[in-house]
Amino acid sequence: MLLESSYRPPRYLLGADLQTISTRLRRMEAVAYRRERLELADGDFVDLDWSQQYSRRLVIIAHGMEGHSRRPYVLGMAHAFKNAGWDALAWNMRSCSGESNRLPGFYHAGMTADLAAIVDRVCASAQYDSIALVGFSLGGNLILKYLGEAGAGLAGEVKAAATFSVPCDLAQSAVEIHRWRNRFYLRRFMRHLRAKVKNKAAAMPGLIDASGIDDIKDLYAFDERYTAPMHGYASAEEYWRLNSCRRYLPSIRVPALIANAENDTFLGGACYPQGGDLSHVYWEVPAEGGHVGFPLRHSRCWMEERAREFVEGF
Repeated sequence: MLLESSYRPPRYLLGADLQTISTRLRRMEAVAYRRERLELADGDFVDLDWSQQYSRRLVIIAHGMEGHSRRPYVLGMAHAFKNAGWDALAWNMRSCSGESNRLPGFYHAGMTADLAAIVDRVCASAQYDSIALVGFSLGGNLILKYLGEAGAGLAGEVKAAATFSVPCDLAQSAVEIHRWRNRFYLRRFMRHLRAKVKNKAAAMPGLIDASGIDDIKDLYAFDERYTAPMHGYASAEEYWRLNSCRRYLPSIRVPALIANAENDTFLGGACYPQGGDLSHVYWEVPAEGGHVGFPLRHSRCWMEERAREFVEGF
């Protein structure tokens, strides 16, 4: 279903880059998180940051690539739901909490087993009647893949999801982010990813080879050398193909919003509506907004208002 979008950027924030960067530069009040370490079945862990006020409703927030629970867009979403009477759980993907994870591999765009473990842990606590999932970029892809994999077997407490700036086709998005206009963003991503590999190599000599890592300047080379083999994929292309949420959308059985701006310079054509039987997927395609941007006047953010509005409608 294609929804008409209400988003309009402020007149002084025109263009994808301003809309992308402005939201990241917001001064956000810190959230009083309580950290919990969730031990995983494979011997690794993820760190969960809770903001609780004894509600029966919980939002689980998934950050984007090289993000974490203290990014402004995550803090803003946690505050928005807290102000509406929800508890919030912002989880840090493997290696993103400030402490390196235990296994040689870290997170990737389709590591849905970790989200499944979090949802199982929350449901086992019997604290919540309603759970909503909110994800940004890579985290949005992961949430939608998780919902599609679960299908009709999804826990009944999970009522809806809202995702923003989702690279529904990872291969196409890799092409887009490598365009010259995105070189600033790519360099930043690669700098962080190279640092993670160097830290791993220092902590796990013999298991991780960091030789020549500074020569890796693109995501294809990084995923081909590290992400794919570390997680059992034959190539970067296979990793991208099997983990793109687009292939899982028809199996989703709860209301799921995908809000992707037309001017998002990270997304290719397959990241937008193309028909098919997607009875539970709601597409929203604002003309503007950038990538994980969508700023409003007075340091507000449309993503926060839209996510809460959407999930509370079901």
